[in-house]
Amino acid sequence: MTTSLQSLTLPSFIFENAPASILLPIVAGSAVGYSCRPKQTQDTYATLRQPPLRPPPWVFGPAWTVIYGAMGYGAYRAWSVGINSFDPDKIVLAKHGALIYTIQLGLNLIWMPLFFSYKKPILATVDIITLTGTVGYLASIWSKIDERAGWSLAPYLGWLAFANYLCIGCGYLNNWDFSDKPAAAKAKK
Repeated sequence: MTTSLQSLTLPSFIFENAPASILLPIVAGSAVGYSCRPKQTQDTYATLRQPPLRPPPWVFGPAWTVIYGAMGYGAYRAWSVGINSFDPDKIVLAKHGALIYTIQLGLNLIWMPLFFSYKKPILATVDIITLTGTVGYLASIWSKIDERAGWSLAPYLGWLAFANYLCIGCGYLNNWDFSDKPAAAKAKK
């Protein structure tokens, strides 16, 4: 089972190269953001009832850029320290961490389309809860390899905790149905 899952892991050259490791999540996250049509995403965001403490929309881009950069640096560091270790356990952890990193990146990248494009708040909530648990597990793995790599995920985990609150709150306040929100907003204009 693990062997077939390992084939899903990002190629090792990404983890071995700091710029590639840092830029991959930033570029992938930006590509997903733009593919979800930013104008429609902003329109949907503006029409949804939001829980208290929601940040203005402009906060998300810079926050995710910093988080993606830190996550990429952590991936590079965990891989570099782990795979070059004389400790066979750290080598195994580095490979397992690369797999878990790849899985969490996939979970991260599908959240925005689930929430905004497909308007599936329940699936988006399941995704973000799963993502948060996966990132917590990844932080645990990375901290066994290199403490700095583990701590590089702390801002991500903090932001995910807040994002869980926003996602669940938004779903609840909108009766878990976003299907007619943009149409209703256009009808009011």
